[in-house]
Amino acid sequence: MQQVLTTTIKIAPQSLKKGVVLLDLNEYRELQAQAAPTYYLKGKKALALDRMVERGLREYREGKTRKIKSLADLR
Repeated sequence: MQQVLTTTIKIAPQSLKKGVVLLDLNEYRELQAQAAPTYYLKGKKALALDRMVERGLREYREGKTRKIKSLADLR
């Protein structure tokens, strides 16, 4: 017969409002392995990407973007 351990976990009320997830370590590692890799750019490529994102956000704020359902809507 397997022994059952009981543990009390205290969670702050503000965390409960946002949502809390409890996983065992193996489940966490499986999810972590399936996650998309993180890439860190440096130098000119990083600056170019930063500028592109800034330009896109500026255009979005100025209302110069539009919602599309498909890439075919771009034609």
